[in-house]
Amino acid sequence: MKASVAMGLLFFLVFFLLLALLSAAGLTADSRDSADWKPSDGGHRWRSHPS
Repeated sequence: MKASVAMGLLFFLVFFLLLALLSAAGLTADSRDSADWKPSDGGHRWRSHPS
């Protein structure tokens, strides 16, 4: 029982470490698609109407 729990934890640790390495290398992408998404220009969100 202890060995299977340890292997499961080790699997998740390696999985998240791999994700972190791929993210640091720039090989991951944000796939979120939300309804309030607006384009940005230099990190500033566009406004649909002036205020």
